[in-house]
Order: sequence, then C-alpha cells, then structure tokens
Amino acid sequence: MLRQPRRETGPQPIPELLHRALFKGVSLLPPGGQAVVLRRYFDWWHRSPDPWRLQTDAYEQRKYATTLQVLPDRPYRRILDVGCAEGAFTHLIAAEYPEAQVTGVDISERALNRARARPGPPLLSFTRADLIAYGQPGEFDLVVCAETLYYLGRDDRLRLASARLVELVRPGGLLLLVHPWPEADRLYTYLGDPMTRVLHHVDEDAHRPFSVTVFQSQPGPDAAAQP
Repeated sequence: MLRQPRRETGPQPIPELLHRALFKGVSLLPPGGQAVVLRRYFDWWHRSPDPWRLQTDAYEQRKYATTLQVLPDRPYRRILDVGCAEGAFTHLIAAEYPEAQVTGVDISERALNRARARPGPPLLSFTRADLIAYGQPGEFDLVVCAETLYYLGRDDRLRLASARLVELVRPGGLLLLVHPWPEADRLYTYLGDPMTRVLHHVDEDAHRPFSVTVFQSQPGPDAAAQP
C-alpha cells in the first residue's frame, strides 16, 4: 500500500546532526581513504557485541517486522543485505526466504565474525566489502540497504553509492531502502532511471520515524525469459 506521508517534521536532535557532520567530513577523503576510516570506526564500535542493540531493541524489531510485512511477495533467488552489521536483519530475511542465497555485506570484519557465528540457513553467507567497490553487478533479485546511506556523507559520495546499488539489482529486481524519515528523501535523490519507486511506507508513530521504500529496476529486453 502506497501511503502519502506528512512532510512536517521537527529539527533533528543535536547528536544526529553531529553524527551527520562527522561523516560529511570523512567523505572529503578519496573513496579508498574513506573506506579505511569507516572500517576502523565500525571495528572500534563492534569491539563489544551488538553496540546499537539491533538484535534486541524494540524499535529495531518493529522496523524489521514492518520491512518484512511490506516487502512485495515474490520469489527471491539471490538477496544482498548491504551494511548488514552483525546480521540481525540478514538472519531474519534468510529465515523468511530459506531457499534464497542470502549475502550480508559490511565493512567491519568484527561485525561479520559475529554474524557468521550465529546459526543460519546453509545458503546464508557474509562478506567484508565497501559498497562503492563491491562487485557482482546485476546479480541480485533483492538488494537491501538499511540505515547505511547517511554514513557516506557528501552528495558526490552518495551519488557513487546510489549508482552502485542500482548496478547490483538485476533487471526487474527490487531495491529495498529503510532510513529515517524525512531524511530518506534526500538520501534517495540520485536513485533515478532505471529505477521506479513502487512502494513507500512511512511509520510516523515510532519515536524516530522511518520509511520503507522499494524501487524496481526496469526489466531488460529478455525479462520475459527469466525464471
């Protein structure tokens, strides 16, 4: 169901503003240098398990449940979860689609080691990579990117990441994005052609409003022949 949300919003809390300013500064580095800083930053945070309580916090569980509820019901053979951290949502979607090959990607090896340590379906795997440099374009039926894009900072880096996300989705596949609302509108600025927004759900009742947005890649000329 497509819901047209209200546009009014109050100012962002000071910690979130400082958070965004920090990562805008880091994005002044070349992409390779930015990746090194982000890897060290997130490895430092993950020195302790689940530092943001992604596996236990009620708000996060509500967000995961909403995301799975509104996700279009279709077969997914290959799923990619970008910025998966310790795999809280990756494990959930792998359990929801046990016949799919699900890959979680994150820049922190410490986070991924904890994700790998949890039992999961045999087709679930985790890989350390920077989004901008990640390979395998056009191979995924579903690409998930949640609470990640604001770490990229300035618009030129966001443009690169958006182009990479689009390239990862196979023709006719879906890109699922979950970010704070209404900041999500700015974060998705560069997701133009060949993507079409097919679903937009906003949860304004949460203490930190968020949106779940689905874009579909334009089918290729041989889309009818794809299983």
